[in-house]
Amino acid sequence: MEKISNLKKAFLNKKIGVLMGGVSAERNISLNTGQSVLSALQQKGYRAVAVDVDRDVARTLQQNGIETAFIALHGRLGEDGSIQGLLEVEGIPYTGSGVLSSAIAMNKGVAKQIFNGHRLPTPVFQIFDKTTDAAAALKKMITLPLPIVIKPTEEGSTIGISIVKNEADLDRAISRALACSSEILIEQFIAGQELTAAIINGTALPLIEIKPKSGFYDYQSKYTTGATEYIVAPPMDKALENKIQDLALKAYRALFCCGAARVDFMLANDRTPYILEVNTIPGMTETSLLPKAAEKAGMDFGNLVENILLQAKLHKQQPSFTEP
Repeated sequence: MEKISNLKKAFLNKKIGVLMGGVSAERNISLNTGQSVLSALQQKGYRAVAVDVDRDVARTLQQNGIETAFIALHGRLGEDGSIQGLLEVEGIPYTGSGVLSSAIAMNKGVAKQIFNGHRLPTPVFQIFDKTTDAAAALKKMITLPLPIVIKPTEEGSTIGISIVKNEADLDRAISRALACSSEILIEQFIAGQELTAAIINGTALPLIEIKPKSGFYDYQSKYTTGATEYIVAPPMDKALENKIQDLALKAYRALFCCGAARVDFMLANDRTPYILEVNTIPGMTETSLLPKAAEKAGMDFGNLVENILLQAKLHKQQPSFTEP
């Protein structure tokens, strides 16, 4: 306890910038996350300020004397290793995963190749990019049988995602995904239960079942109040629950993640779990999934935010510019 107390004391003396907003399609979601985090840190007595991230963020960090960054950004340039790299260069410790793991997790295609390399179950997939030419040409190269899922490789919040059950819908789904990313992922559709396994500092939290009323957990289902039912610690055989949590931790470690993360699964009707993706900066409003799981584990929102902050660090050894 003394070590934790001393660690907290050190952070109480630092000026903390809560990085939010950003320039991705998930800007508004990030602002909600950031404001919730900012309020929680201030209530805990930390010298936390909001930093609305734009192209001038390096100057903003310097002008405001930011000593530690709590990253509350979602999507490109915030979750993909870009801001993490800038913070490494600036020598500002930050929350969450480092440059490499952030970049890998954000690129769903690369992450799935790593899952395959570690023999972790993930739906069968194909990856294509815009060099493949138009949607019509790309469509001929898809070998997976319908139904399939088509998504951009580097977007979050289910932006640009489609479930394709009929060939007539392929062109529109491909074009929609390519409008969001230069690379798209074609993935086997798994029918069953959608689950998420939150992780905090290497510890798996209780599972959450996601039940969208529309049947598809898209952007509207995620961010429309009442559109989705969330069941924390759903009824499940204990051995299966442990297996899914173990797979979540293996995926987390395979991508070299740190701090908070969330691993999304489909549990097939035959009770086989499949890893979909790893989210290295989960939503952090009081109604988001990670806080729900943490609350079930006995950690309130304020303590969760503080726990994430106290793990802030630089992931690269800072170079010395002194003569040897």
